[in-house]
Amino acid sequence: MVTRGLNWTAVALVGVFSLLWLGVVVFAATSTPGWLRAGQALASIALFGWALRRSMSLVRSAI
Repeated sequence: MVTRGLNWTAVALVGVFSLLWLGVVVFAATSTPGWLRAGQALASIALFGWALRRSMSLVRSAI
């Protein structure tokens, strides 16, 4: 039971971190080159996609 809660916590932290990272890349890191910002945005979107996929997996395993 505790493990399930820790899994949800880890997935939520990764999802929130990825959205915060995307916000920093888009709005605050204006002095960096465009290709670097695009790469960081893709990494952030990939992390968010992983968090969504993992949360769906956790929901399916709970049913």
